[in-house]
Amino acid sequence: MTRLLSIAANALPDDAAQASLVGRVWRPDVAGPSVVALRDGAVVDISATFPTVRDLCEMPDPAAALRLASGETIGTVAAVLQNTPVESRNASLPWLLTPIDLQAVKAAGVTFAISMLERVIEERARGDMNAAGAIRAEVTRLVGDDLSKLKPGSPEAMRLKEVLIQQGAWSQYLEVGIGPDAEIFTKSQPMSAVGTGMDAGLHPRSSWNNPEPEVVLAVASDGRIVGATLGNDVNLRDVEGRSALLLGKAKDNNASCSIGPFLRLFDPGFGLDDIRSTVVTLRVDGPEGYVLEGSSSIALISRDPADLVAQMLNLHHRFPDGAVLFLGTMFAPIQDRDTPGQGFTHKYGDIVTIAAPKLGRLVNRMMPTDQCEAWTFGPGALMRNLAGRSLLR
Repeated sequence: MTRLLSIAANALPDDAAQASLVGRVWRPDVAGPSVVALRDGAVVDISATFPTVRDLCEMPDPAAALRLASGETIGTVAAVLQNTPVESRNASLPWLLTPIDLQAVKAAGVTFAISMLERVIEERARGDMNAAGAIRAEVTRLVGDDLSKLKPGSPEAMRLKEVLIQQGAWSQYLEVGIGPDAEIFTKSQPMSAVGTGMDAGLHPRSSWNNPEPEVVLAVASDGRIVGATLGNDVNLRDVEGRSALLLGKAKDNNASCSIGPFLRLFDPGFGLDDIRSTVVTLRVDGPEGYVLEGSSSIALISRDPADLVAQMLNLHHRFPDGAVLFLGTMFAPIQDRDTPGQGFTHKYGDIVTIAAPKLGRLVNRMMPTDQCEAWTFGPGALMRNLAGRSLLR
């Protein structure tokens, strides 16, 4: 836990002084969460103006509204971060939560060529990590390993699809990877995500799993992209590999969705073009001294972030409280950790750090899902708490 504390403390973006940063903090004195603005190292409770992050994101200009909101200083960023890990937490002091609340939690899958091929390999291996190496070589021989210039849904992509079908190499993952329709799925339920400094969950039945470092966009109910943060779309490769119909079991478990550390709202100094050029880095520090490092460049994404948002939220798919969208990852670790040929899988106690210069650092310790903090405070509890604090109107 000492390692988690020391790494998680360095959570802010490199240019935090210029950033419009919003978060959520649990306040023991009111037995509930508060929306907070970060100002000059201080944590300012603005819940009297914006009871939920959802309310802030629905404003015509959320960043401007954040700047104008007055509030109560409840501590420093450093102190709140220090008090977040559960094993060292002082329950009488505030701690950090994930920076979203009532938004739907959605994810786009198979948006990078490299991770698309890994999904095909999982499918063909039927979740057996021992078979993955040989299948990876065969899939690469048939498809190649550079599909970055292939535009999904284009005539060239459709011709490749026809060739692969003729060769018996077609896959449902290739369909969403190079076909016209993106894969958009529900990653988690509103208010179920964990934030930085917290334990993230791995189902104990899984023996082949990995982190998925991603940019997460915040989207208002009218489709406007209003901000961004980081996420870990924790994936159970053996479960999804057995059947794509087990996606919910592979993706949506206690503490298996991590988002944070803070939501950076779009303003004149930060916008969607910054996201398009973002490089997300990942580092796994194992309890045995193992280190894994990798990165994922949004510039290599197969579908533009705006296109993915438009496929998620439109006249046919509405979200009255807005949504957040994981953009997918090109990072699919295949380096051997223990046994040659078996690739990477987590060990309990792994410290996962996902970072980007303008979004900060999201840090979690990987633990069994039944040993992570149980999710007990949902939307119903939030409404009752806010009503009791006379914050609903």
